[in-house]
Amino acid sequence: MILAAIAVVVLFAALLYWIFRPKPLEPLPEFKETWRDTLEEKVNYYRELDDEDKSRFRQRMRDFLRRVEITGIGTEVTETDRVYVAASGIIPTFGFLKWNQYPKLNEVLLYKTSFREGDFATTGADRRVAGMVGGGFMNGKLLLSRPSLHQGFEHAGRGNTGIHEFAHLLDKADGDTDGIPAYFMDNSYVLPWLEMIRSEMEAIERGESDIDDYATTNKAEFFAVVAEYFFNRPAAFAEHHPKMFRLLEKVFQLDMDDDGVIG
Repeated sequence: MILAAIAVVVLFAALLYWIFRPKPLEPLPEFKETWRDTLEEKVNYYRELDDEDKSRFRQRMRDFLRRVEITGIGTEVTETDRVYVAASGIIPTFGFLKWNQYPKLNEVLLYKTSFREGDFATTGADRRVAGMVGGGFMNGKLLLSRPSLHQGFEHAGRGNTGIHEFAHLLDKADGDTDGIPAYFMDNSYVLPWLEMIRSEMEAIERGESDIDDYATTNKAEFFAVVAEYFFNRPAAFAEHHPKMFRLLEKVFQLDMDDDGVIG
């Protein structure tokens, strides 16, 4: 009886492993010249890198596109779309030499336009969502509006929807989407960061800050909004928000102003 019970347990464990085993990775995709052209022409962050870092960026892009499926919802996924999605994910993690993946992300859903929260409809009223991190039955997915994704790279102001949503994923790496990326932030920075959030939210509400007022929604949105600005317009961010700029350099482990110092 004992041997039979052990056999049943072993078989059940083997069945569970078979069902939930990690999928084998596909071969690394070939890096296309059109990808390089798009990076040079449209992705400011990439264009400012030196040759060694550009090579590392391209390698990470191949790895990202091997691991993450990009699916068009009512639209065809183009090679430019692939570059923009991959760049959105790589830029915020580029300073993490030993962490370059989003382990729980398996698919990016690319919608033809903005969509409605709840039913994700791309027609009708109240289509206000440009991007979101999936939850519940959408767990493991990230949703992006294709026009908003493109605008972030082709009209490079302070905003970038792709970077915004991937910043939420980084924030969520410690288990909580709360605006405190504790997985990457040294404990000594947490209280200064919370104070910066509080004081800057007040400045935004008084009309005394150039940070988008969507940042006042909550701490999680604040982190994602300032990450967009930090990566898309680093010189302007450093000029207007020097203390926050130096702290975010430490969080993202990047020297964004080329002064030879991180933070």
